[in-house]
This record gives sequence, C-alpha cells and structure tokens, in this order.
Amino acid sequence: MESDKPNKRKKFSAILVTLILIVLIMVVLAFVWSSEPDPIDPKSVRQGYPAGEPPIGYLTVETTALLVESMLDKSGGFLSNDIMPPSVMMDNMPSYEFGALVQVRDMVTVLRDDISRAQSQSVENMHLRKALEHLNIDHARWILPSPERQYRKGIENLRVYRDELTDSQITNSQFYSRADNLRSWLYFVSKRLGSLSQRLSASVGRTRINTDLAGDKSAQQSTSTSQLVEVKTPWLEIDDIFWEARGSTWAIVQMMKAVEQDFESVIQDKNAQASFRQIILELEATQDPVWSPMVVNGREFGFVANHSLVMSSYISRANAAIIDLIDLLKRG
Repeated sequence: MESDKPNKRKKFSAILVTLILIVLIMVVLAFVWSSEPDPIDPKSVRQGYPAGEPPIGYLTVETTALLVESMLDKSGGFLSNDIMPPSVMMDNMPSYEFGALVQVRDMVTVLRDDISRAQSQSVENMHLRKALEHLNIDHARWILPSPERQYRKGIENLRVYRDELTDSQITNSQFYSRADNLRSWLYFVSKRLGSLSQRLSASVGRTRINTDLAGDKSAQQSTSTSQLVEVKTPWLEIDDIFWEARGSTWAIVQMMKAVEQDFESVIQDKNAQASFRQIILELEATQDPVWSPMVVNGREFGFVANHSLVMSSYISRANAAIIDLIDLLKRG
C-alpha cells in the first residue's frame, strides 16, 4: 500500500505537468494567432500585372481579393468559425476578421451594382454576383459549406472578373471610373465608419437627445421613443467592437489606396488628392500598435486610458473628411 502512494503522486504530477504544458501551448498559440495581417502594398499589386500598366479597375479588384486571401492565410488561418481551443476562446481576431469582411462585402456590392454597370438598366456581371453570394456566407458557420471554401470561390470569381478587365476582346466586363461610382462606395464607407464611431464612443455611456426625426416635419417612425436616449456599449462587447473597428479600418485603408489609383482622373479633376490622402492618413493612425496587453476603456478624463475613444476620434475625423469628399464629388 505504501508503495502505491509514490506511484499515485507521480501520476498526479505527470497529469499536472501535462495540463500546464497544454495551457502554455494554448496561450502561445493564441498569442501567435492574434497577429494581424500585413498591409497590402499597392506597388506589389501593380507589379503583379504581367504586361506593363494594369487597366482601370485591376488594382481595386485584386486588392479586394487579396484582403479576403489575407484573412484566410494569416497566422492561424480563419478563426471566426473555429470551435476548438484556443480559437474558440479568442474573440478579438474573429471580430477583426468580421470587420474586414464587411468592408469586402460592401466593395463587391458596389462593384456589382454600380462600378461594373454603365447604367441602371445594364445587366449585372455574373462573376461579381457569384462572388458576392460566396462572400455573404455566415463567417461563424462551422458546418458545410464552410466559409473558408466559399470565400475561396469568391476570390476565384473576383479574379475572373479582374482577368476579363485585362482582355480587350471581352467588352461586356468593364470597370467604370466615374465620380458617381466613387460616391457610391464612399457612401457605404461613411455609414460604416459612422456606426463604428458611435459604438466606440458609447464605451463610456452617454445620454443624448433623440434626433432621429430632426430636420423633417412630416417624418414618422414605427414606434415612439424617448427624447432622451441612454447610449452605452455593454462591457463585454467593448473590446470586440474595438477590434471590429480595427479590422474595418485596415481593409478600408488598403481599398482607399487602390481606389486612389483607379479613380485618379476623377480625383484630379475634382482637385481632391489632398482630401483623399488625409483620409488615408487618419485611417492609418488606427493601425498603430496597441502596446497594452488588453483594450482599456476608462472614463473620458479618468486616470485610465480609453482606447475606444481614441479609435473613435480617428474614425470620426476620417468620416468627416469622407462626407466632405462626397459633397465635392457631387459638384460639376
């Protein structure tokens, strides 16, 4: 009996050491898999075109495809639909992936509905329609068909459309670089940034005046609401919104750089180069390294920093510049 006690102690010690090692491995994997993808270099995208100067639209479409590819091929792969540890315990990177994916979906929507069509009665591009169908699969879905496989198909369809833009024999696939098409995409971006800014700034909780029907005497809404509205993001969602915003702005920055090239003539005609570059600079500031081991959200003027408010300030300034740019593009 006495000889069994040392054996039990050894077994218990072995089990304990094994559990500690597993936990350490999980922590290391979670740290490595939380690495954000590298930015996309517009020069490398341009150099990837095999024959000289790429046609109008090539950079925007290829950058959009690369954004999805970056989400799938980054460290740890696509994590949003993982149900095994450590991925299932990680919420920051899935939120980041979702933010980037929303921007990709918006861009493909504008490509299908506006940029690839000469008029409202024009037939939509079949490859862009298929790409959007594949990209709209729920990112958290873990049963078949898997999001990863569907997103790969979306990339394939985007690149078929991209290749058709380079073929002079195919005239029914076009990328129309016009001011109204640029406005259509910027409207999407502005609404997304406005929503993110509000959700980020609500980390501290504020009471605001209800302005939902302001500016229109005849405006009505389905149900009545109070004149004073309490806006506060739930405590458990604050860091998720921060990382969603970071993923969204990362994707927008890459798209803005590509769009700046493909809509160069429009931007020059409106003398909007400075406005465009300022928007990019504001959004690039949202990608500065986060030195804190966790997202901190103290009071506005409290002792502890508020990362959400800092992120919101950059996004708000970028959104204000985008609204001004939309107004500029409306002018003749």
